[in-house]
Amino acid sequence: MTNSAIVGVMWGDEGKGRMVDLLTDNYDVVVRFQGGGNAGHTVVNERGTFALHLLPSGIFRDGVVNVLGNGVAVDPQSLVEEIDSLAKRGVAVTPENLKISDRASLVLPWHRDLDELEELRLGERRYGSTKQGIAPFYADKHQKKTVLAGELFYPDDLRRHLAELLEWKNLTLTEVYGSKPYSIEDLEAWLEGCCERMRPFVCDTAAFLERAQGEGKNILFEAQLGSLRDLDYGIYPFTTSSNTTAAYAPIGSGLPSARIDNVIGVMKAYSTCVGEGPFVCELRGEDAEPLREAGGEYGAKTGRPRRVGPVDLVAARYGVKVQAANEIALTKLDVLSFMERIPVCVAYLMGGRETEDFPFPLALDSALPVYEYVDGWMCDISGARTWEDLPCKAREYVSLLERRIGCPITYVSVGPERDSIIVRK
Repeated sequence: MTNSAIVGVMWGDEGKGRMVDLLTDNYDVVVRFQGGGNAGHTVVNERGTFALHLLPSGIFRDGVVNVLGNGVAVDPQSLVEEIDSLAKRGVAVTPENLKISDRASLVLPWHRDLDELEELRLGERRYGSTKQGIAPFYADKHQKKTVLAGELFYPDDLRRHLAELLEWKNLTLTEVYGSKPYSIEDLEAWLEGCCERMRPFVCDTAAFLERAQGEGKNILFEAQLGSLRDLDYGIYPFTTSSNTTAAYAPIGSGLPSARIDNVIGVMKAYSTCVGEGPFVCELRGEDAEPLREAGGEYGAKTGRPRRVGPVDLVAARYGVKVQAANEIALTKLDVLSFMERIPVCVAYLMGGRETEDFPFPLALDSALPVYEYVDGWMCDISGARTWEDLPCKAREYVSLLERRIGCPITYVSVGPERDSIIVRK
């Protein structure tokens, strides 16, 4: 039995879905343990190119059971839409290959409204939300003002609960934001539509995972976003509203007895960031366009251009530490093939002094990147399948990153396809 976690080392968008899709050939169960439909995992396989938002990235593997744990913000509307979109492309999602924790809380119809209303109120001080309702959802969850998926099996109690929540939430919508209230008819339509379709997938996933563990099944825990978006350890307040770290996997999955044997941290060969907040190595304007275009750096959920820059080893070291990663999957190395000289951020300049330590979030605004430059390889590496297939300069770049972050790079991705990978083990 092996319990592994695949987590992001940086700001998110590192290619975790690509790695989960690849590695699930060796696992029986894939569990999403936090986050919601506010980000996307892009997966390319023999069926095509897919952007997943809520569904675990093991959904394409026959025989793999996918679980949405109690730590996930489950949006019934988004989930049903995602299931339907996969069905149209020949990917069946059934209660046999998808199970939703009865203890997972549901994103309610007003959460998206509140997310957008608060971003509008903040104006230039906005957090860069994807407006999928995640922050209001988690705020309500911690106030004990959400609905558990298991309540769908207790309709009379659920309707009483929703009426109480409706009365409370309409006060915020109308008196704080001056927005229109919801009605009980709105909630009935929500229940009879997407919630009713979701109900067959809801079950006691904790019991399922305990059985799987007892039977010696291999379990893969899949995170959303990355270390720097973690609510406690990220660039607060420009974070997500949940814990993106591997340490949270047992709690958010519904298997608190799990011991994580292996943590695979995923990082890109350069830096990207969706949303607001400090980004020390950011390239701007025309300087950013060649890298953005080469990497196709547009958000899987929003389609908005990602902020891009050279690899940031100060942030990467911190991300590796926060995740307690013992190996790294480096993605999109092939994207850098057009660069004659490649900048690498090895330290920050702060107050006239260089530091390799990642600072307190407020201090990041004054940090300047300290770059070293390495020679590029200037050739197509997308066909490489072994370490020796890579040109010398590409191997030197990977080895430099490995030394500086203090963690072995065991996977090197040279393309989005499943087989576009070099395994160094």
